[in-house]
Amino acid sequence: MSKVMDVDEAAATSSADHGFGTSKDVEKGGFLARIKGQRQDLNELGKEYFQQSQQYDEEQLKRDSIKVRRKLDFIVLPMMMMTYMLSFLDKQTLNYSNAYGLQADTHMVGNDYSWVSSALYFGWLTGAYPWQILLQRYPIGRLIGIMLFIWGSVCMLQAAVFSFQGFFAIRFFLGLLEAVISPAFIILTSMLWTREEQSLRTSYWLSVNGVSSILGALLAYGAGHASGLAIPQWKLIYLIVGALTFAWGFVILFYLPDGPHNAKMLTEYEKVVAVWRISQNQTGLKHHVIVPEQIKEALLDPKSWLLFLMAICYGILNGGVTNFLSAIIAGFGYSPLKTSLLQTPVGAIELVVVILFGYLSKVPNTIGLTIVLGCLPGLAGLIGILKIPIEHRFALVGMCWIQGVLGSPVILNWTLPGLNTAGHTKRATVLGVYFVIYCAGNIAGPHLFLANEKPRYPTAIKGLAGSYGAAIGLQIIYTTYCWLENRAKARAGLLDNVSSTEVAMEGFEDLTDKQNKHFRYRI
Repeated sequence: MSKVMDVDEAAATSSADHGFGTSKDVEKGGFLARIKGQRQDLNELGKEYFQQSQQYDEEQLKRDSIKVRRKLDFIVLPMMMMTYMLSFLDKQTLNYSNAYGLQADTHMVGNDYSWVSSALYFGWLTGAYPWQILLQRYPIGRLIGIMLFIWGSVCMLQAAVFSFQGFFAIRFFLGLLEAVISPAFIILTSMLWTREEQSLRTSYWLSVNGVSSILGALLAYGAGHASGLAIPQWKLIYLIVGALTFAWGFVILFYLPDGPHNAKMLTEYEKVVAVWRISQNQTGLKHHVIVPEQIKEALLDPKSWLLFLMAICYGILNGGVTNFLSAIIAGFGYSPLKTSLLQTPVGAIELVVVILFGYLSKVPNTIGLTIVLGCLPGLAGLIGILKIPIEHRFALVGMCWIQGVLGSPVILNWTLPGLNTAGHTKRATVLGVYFVIYCAGNIAGPHLFLANEKPRYPTAIKGLAGSYGAAIGLQIIYTTYCWLENRAKARAGLLDNVSSTEVAMEGFEDLTDKQNKHFRYRI
């Protein structure tokens, strides 16, 4: 029998035992009818789903929650991974196309390429906070699906650009569109998985950056062998990636859920189980109303400012490494084709390490330690690029490969606002400001690479190393602060003698992490 049949049969049995009817009655329940044709506050809906879950035996819910988690892991998570892979692949296309005459064909001179690298993040910076407001008010799945159609079309338009100014404008609008992906997936992850599961699932959907790097390098390598084309080879890369993105938009529009309440792959009973699963997160589902008091709390919370400072560090690192890795490798004397091929190990390293550190972060009270450990290999690699003699070309390339580890501390740091910020307006504010600052760092990062400092770029390498050091120090302070907050609540007895039902119901009241006295920070 299928998993769905097992769940439905269990639901029918339990419902009959409690006198609430069969699972078909649940499907036709009054609260589902009330939301049809109107937008109901998702926290209220989540509360009603949670109350429905109280009809069932807790042991049954625990058994069935495993089946629900597997459905989400094997259906929703791959959709998120594919979308994020395309997002990163699009960002990387600039890096790969640079090896095939992009700058000459678009008449770029001096630091024009650095400005084009930054253009995407100017767009992301512009869209970061407005997207947070839209994500709080409108369905996530449909918002991303529609965005993919536009984003794919704009990506293909890069093949029609013949000037620096035109390329800058196109990359700006791409950044404006793609700014929705990361915060949307952080919010969606917090609505579908438990707090203990979120860091690993987030690591999974970011680990595809490694797959994207491999595919992008191979795509660039294949484009380099294409002959007899009516267009330059670098334009072919944009056409292929844009077409893939546009086609994928249909899948996301019709199948990516906005939360557990409308996940098409779940039966109505399984949606009840899904809400019960995440009820202990104490962050609810989503509240459509903007609460000004929560904006004020977000901006006065010391934890927020520690996150903002870390965002600038990781932004500088990401902007520098993502856009100039090929230039560094090429500077060691490799041809364009060889440079493209030599970048594939970066993706493989990122794929393995991000998932590995994601599993490590599941160990209780280790997420801060995991982020710090994730910074150390990249820092060591930067020191190697600066100090290893230039004649040891392959050793220097190996130091570049190590930079693939950067994805792990970046994504785990991204999870912290979702894990440790409650109150939907507060979380939206923290995420919005976080990504605005992160984008500012991505804009600044490429400009550390001065054209007259090839191939080692000492100013850039020292700046990136300093960013790693600052990120490590700030993470230690952030983790210590959260630990002290938890200890203060424990000493006051706020974390003791509280029923799980009471804690869960508080989570649907749109309380902030400071207002909810039973909220425990993940460290």
